[in-house]
Amino acid sequence: MTAVLFDFSGTLFRVESTESWLRAALDAAGLRLAAPELAETAEALQRAGALPGGAPPLRVPEELAEVWETRDDSAELHRAAYTGLSRQVPLPDPGLHDVLYERHMAPEAWRPYPDAAEVLDGLRGRGIAVGVVSNIGWDLRPVFRAHGLDRYVDTYVLSYEHGIRKPDPRLFGVACAALDVEPGRTLMVGDDRGADGGAAALGCGVHFVDHLPVAERPAGLRPVLDLVT
Repeated sequence: MTAVLFDFSGTLFRVESTESWLRAALDAAGLRLAAPELAETAEALQRAGALPGGAPPLRVPEELAEVWETRDDSAELHRAAYTGLSRQVPLPDPGLHDVLYERHMAPEAWRPYPDAAEVLDGLRGRGIAVGVVSNIGWDLRPVFRAHGLDRYVDTYVLSYEHGIRKPDPRLFGVACAALDVEPGRTLMVGDDRGADGGAAALGCGVHFVDHLPVAERPAGLRPVLDLVT
């Protein structure tokens, strides 16, 4: 292998819990909820699937079905989809829906998996090119910079910047072209067998990790180092 492509959410990073997300948004807005109401509202937001990178919605309202399906094609669609889901849950101030959306893009809302830096550094030491390929509606580069991982990434290929989303092989092709590598010598690492598995159609190798809380997956990325030797 001469290159490794990584997914973002659930692969290299994990978003904060829904309760932490809600608490941070409330703090930013200068609002408070009593502990039982905070927990109840966070649970409702989780069921709604309102946190990008968090649990998927149990049910997508009919009026949001189209925007949900195409949410990663543009920044506007992504915001509309997720704020639309959060609006299914009553909040103490209507402006909180936008505050919640802004919060999920903050570097503090994300934590890298414990072995992410170790694995990325190991790949860099072996001369392996690294790309990040993500279905997303916002610029994740500041998250990598804030956590000190940007120096390991040679290219970012984000669905909303290209109007193409995984599993479309063209998005992986953009990454391979940016790195000037052959798909047959490239490994795609992700947590979504449907989306990330699309790299196989281009001829890339594919390796899957489990989308688990950070504390529950301390070494899930380390096998990647064995796969590129």
